[in-house]
Amino acid sequence: MSKIREKNQVLIIEVACRLFALQGYAATKMADIAKEANIPKPNVYYYFSTKDNLYRAVLESVIQPLLDASKPIEQLDDPAEALTEYIKTKLRISRDHPYASKVFANEVMSGAKYLPQDIADGLLQQSKMIIAKFESWIDEGVMAPLSPQHLMFTIWAATQTYADFSWQICNVMDKAALDNNDYAEAATFLTQFVINGCQVKSTAS
Repeated sequence: MSKIREKNQVLIIEVACRLFALQGYAATKMADIAKEANIPKPNVYYYFSTKDNLYRAVLESVIQPLLDASKPIEQLDDPAEALTEYIKTKLRISRDHPYASKVFANEVMSGAKYLPQDIADGLLQQSKMIIAKFESWIDEGVMAPLSPQHLMFTIWAATQTYADFSWQICNVMDKAALDNNDYAEAATFLTQFVINGCQVKSTAS
């Protein structure tokens, strides 16, 4: 792929992320995206063919990081370390992909009408893996006997809210935007909250 083509595709996806997040799928036109990106409308169609294809690219820009975020849960045996890294990564996604995160959240809240089936299947398999790992830690006695599903939902909500409800958070904190220190403080707080609240015991030697 040429550098110009790659640069234009990245720009189009970034603009589409913002417009889909602010206006929704139905209200966002390819012409709007082309105008905001300062790229001829035929070029947008050349790169993505249809609005559905562009919307999928927007979803994939956050779905792949979300899928990769669970690697600490999957690969690390120590629950304290795994949860710490998982929470940090989830917050990093909220920081780095705020508009794409909003698009994903809006899609889910509207019933996932446009979510491609293969993406939905991947997310479901990830959820099953996380739940199974939580259950194994509970069985090993290194985590309190609690609902693994609700623990997973709580972590999702607590981390993704920094993207999906950024306006409200910034308003309360009297800031135009959160900085890296804010995200670091959030990671420390949420990690302590989860580890202490779930009575997680580190298995590291």
